[in-house]
Amino acid sequence: MTDDRRVRLRPGTSGDLPAIEGMNTAAVPAVNDLSAEEVAWFAEVTHTFLVAEVGGVGDGPDGVPAPAGFLFGLEGPGIDYASANYRWFCERYERFLYVDRIVVDPPAQGLGVGRSLYEAFAVRADGQSHLCAEVNVRPRNDRSLAFHEAFGFRAVGEQETGSEGKRVRMFALEL
Repeated sequence: MTDDRRVRLRPGTSGDLPAIEGMNTAAVPAVNDLSAEEVAWFAEVTHTFLVAEVGGVGDGPDGVPAPAGFLFGLEGPGIDYASANYRWFCERYERFLYVDRIVVDPPAQGLGVGRSLYEAFAVRADGQSHLCAEVNVRPRNDRSLAFHEAFGFRAVGEQETGSEGKRVRMFALEL
């Protein structure tokens, strides 16, 4: 077997949902936990559902790469979605792309998976003015904060979310 560390992206499928749910659960509290039903809902309503694979990282016994990361991206406004963070951007931007959720499996971190997913999502903009995302500042997600700043996002606000004392920083990147 070769050690091909190139990031390959493909559209997510229903067959990916169990692995996506597991990756998402393992990433809590950096992201909110999702049930299987919620993961399936996202897969249905997203503007973009991408899965990243990296050869040699998480390969199954048959040598087929397992998902190394995923992105659920929404178009805004217009989705009936109760997220306070999505609504925050809806109140401020006429048309935008919103990264609701991105998770990179720990063995694939630092290999360019996150950047590849964001770049692929951004090129799908069709008249949207901004790429928007939020990152936890309480509990603090230093890795994601540094990633978004290095990618060129600028902080455009903060807000408390939920009853657990969570606080997020809102980011926007002009497209």
